[in-house]
Amino acid sequence: MQREKIKAYLDIAAKAGYLIVGSDKLDGYNKKLYLVLIDASAAKSSQKVYEKLLGRGIDGAKLENLGELLTKPTCKIVGVKNHGLSEEIKKYLN
Repeated sequence: MQREKIKAYLDIAAKAGYLIVGSDKLDGYNKKLYLVLIDASAAKSSQKVYEKLLGRGIDGAKLENLGELLTKPTCKIVGVKNHGLSEEIKKYLN
């Protein structure tokens, strides 16, 4: 996994408005999502939101220290709502 590349694509998504940050916003989000990323140390409430989104057929991945990639240390879960950016991020997850 190349964290620098993932960080770059997440920065692009955030600047373009394609990133949804936080379990509260993701829990009520009913529009199209393409990728959900969660911190491995996320709380149970965030884990439930993550599992719910995976159940809807959205791709997901667990990362260590997700907040460091976004320069928001308290961030534990994000959703990407752009297909192209999500596909690029997926390339670097494994």
